[in-house]
Amino acid sequence: MSFSELAPASEVREEAWYALYTRHQHEKAVAQSLEGKGFEVFLPLYSAVHRWKDRTKELSLPLFPCYVFLRNKGREWLPVLTTPGVHMVVSCAGLPTPIPETEIVAIRRVVDNSILIEPHPFLRTGDWVRVRSGALADIEGILVRKKSRFRLVLSVDMLGKSASVEVDLANVERILRGRNNKSLSRAEENLPRAPGRATL
Repeated sequence: MSFSELAPASEVREEAWYALYTRHQHEKAVAQSLEGKGFEVFLPLYSAVHRWKDRTKELSLPLFPCYVFLRNKGREWLPVLTTPGVHMVVSCAGLPTPIPETEIVAIRRVVDNSILIEPHPFLRTGDWVRVRSGALADIEGILVRKKSRFRLVLSVDMLGKSASVEVDLANVERILRGRNNKSLSRAEENLPRAPGRATL
């Protein structure tokens, strides 16, 4: 049974991105099958070097294992759910839950620009920054330090998954986030920091 048969049409969001939970190591096959059915699919990949006793090989792996992103109008779930390798659509209260467009756009821009990206432990808190210029201009995320380098952590909150990309500290600006997880205004950005917080 498709989700559209379970939910009123008024509750279905048009042209949204959704996350599909797939069988282990079936992400690429699922993405290829859904594209063959005419769906717009996004499967972010990253390069990783795997070493065995007798050889070393660079592999292209899913950035978020067991997940594939799909843009769907919300009324075509049956061909999606019957695709081999698809377990379920990530849902809330029995309804497919859209992924915020900004999260997909941020990750897609990194992948499309062939910028080195890698999985990262999921983060909810930290110093939020915005990239000033370049291929990632205006993308926002959490700034972390890895040894002597800085990385911008991008997250898909609904999945509890994150990825990170290296950034130049001089090319980011600190921003504040409101309770609704949106950027505050420029005036609000100038509010004093809480005591004890590190500064950029």
